[in-house]
Amino acid sequence: MNAPAGRRGPGLAVIIGALCFLGFLALLFYGVNQSGRGDREALPSPLIGKPAPEFALPLLHEPGRLVTSKELLDAPYLLNVWGSWCPECRVEHPVMTRFALTKRVRVLGYNLKDEPEDALRWLEQFGNPYMLVLTDRDGRAAIDWGIYGAPETFLVDAKGIVRWKHVGALDDTIIDGELLPLLEQLEAGK
Repeated sequence: MNAPAGRRGPGLAVIIGALCFLGFLALLFYGVNQSGRGDREALPSPLIGKPAPEFALPLLHEPGRLVTSKELLDAPYLLNVWGSWCPECRVEHPVMTRFALTKRVRVLGYNLKDEPEDALRWLEQFGNPYMLVLTDRDGRAAIDWGIYGAPETFLVDAKGIVRWKHVGALDDTIIDGELLPLLEQLEAGK
């Protein structure tokens, strides 16, 4: 017996709906599976292996003095992006302070989108591990670096080439497992 017109089995809408639901489940499964990866927040920087962007930024402690990227050549440096408004920067700060005390490499602060008074008060409260603190109040130079927040950290070699970028708070595991091996390679001339 034939089905009445309009009742010929599952309609196209039901099939499309089922396929969309299965697609959603597959996407959900993929997302849950990826959330366990340790590098899930890692964003590869297009700057790795390329010259660091040129800049001329004022110093936090001497606002009338500009420091240029060219002045920083001839020795590697670690550029640590932070702000007094950044909760993760408070978590990272003791780690950065301990690392800076090793004097393994120059550690520079990059104060992003902050009021000078707030930044100075923050450093007074938590300590200043930085050799220099550059300020980028409007965030314009940050665009060239591909900085989208804080904390972020870059390792730049003596020739001004970006060798490493880390997004998020540094911890001892990242320093020991990623940063120190890169510094050893730079010291060995690789």
